[in-house]
Amino acid sequence: MPDRWEALADKALAGEPLTRGEALSVLASDDEQLLSLLQAAFRVRRAHFGRKVKLNMLVNAKSGICPEDCGYCSQSIVSTADVPKYQMLSRDVLLDGAREAWARKAGTYCIVASGRRPSKRELAEVTAAVRAIKEELPLKICACLGLLSDEEAQELRAAGVDRYNHNLNTSRDHHGEITTTHTYDDRVATVESVKRVGISPCSGFIAGMRETDDQLVDVAFALRELDADSIPVNFLNAIPGTPLEGTHDLDPRRCLKVLALLRFVCPEKEIRVAGGREVNLGSLQPLALYPANAIFIGDYLTTPGQAAEADYRMIEDLGFEIEACAL
Repeated sequence: MPDRWEALADKALAGEPLTRGEALSVLASDDEQLLSLLQAAFRVRRAHFGRKVKLNMLVNAKSGICPEDCGYCSQSIVSTADVPKYQMLSRDVLLDGAREAWARKAGTYCIVASGRRPSKRELAEVTAAVRAIKEELPLKICACLGLLSDEEAQELRAAGVDRYNHNLNTSRDHHGEITTTHTYDDRVATVESVKRVGISPCSGFIAGMRETDDQLVDVAFALRELDADSIPVNFLNAIPGTPLEGTHDLDPRRCLKVLALLRFVCPEKEIRVAGGREVNLGSLQPLALYPANAIFIGDYLTTPGQAAEADYRMIEDLGFEIEACAL
């Protein structure tokens, strides 16, 4: 049976796409095969990224006040969760956040704002901050501001934004169960807009939102087709007050299988363990870095992350090393 996973690693290393049956077999694999599965996924990860780990740090640049009805999100209009609510942070505050990211050894600083799409004022605040950051620090800048037009994407590119995040979140046929205020195609269109202007596309999903194995495979294959350079894999943290409150579809072994699937499907891409890492992986967090090659350091949007020192220790204990920012 372990030979099956090594065969998938061989295919991935040869640039051959997995079949749907092969992808489904990863998710359906027995827990007794988990270490063999992770070893095969690590062989692919090591070929492309060695033993290096990319660190990303995000700032919640605008919190709450969102008109969208995304069922997983504590900042949405339908959420009753008690979260901070504030307008777009100023240029100087965003610059201070970048300094903190650099101090924490992050190579990428992610400016994330709630809302459907940025207003002109918000876009101007972000572009001013990006220009200031680029003058001072050798950081890669990722923005996540919602839906974008080509013109807005071009403004961000001109300011120096390197990467733009807009997650697919789930498969096309499950999207309507998660949100109704925008479509799956709206999300794809934004990723295509940033690609057209030369910004590196970042797009991922959230596992554990009552989706099927087939739907997880669908979104993995869609991200391969979209050619996203960076793929954040989030694991649902079902926050009280959100429509998905009380959902507990995941365990640490399931999360590791999802990460292995993404490594086989998108072998050359940055696979980042994102939101819900600490809650869903628990004591198995270190194993996630065998298929994945990036994590967030610090807190998430409205939930706390693991202490930076614990992440540094985890990376060191694995015999891995933090990747210096390469611009």
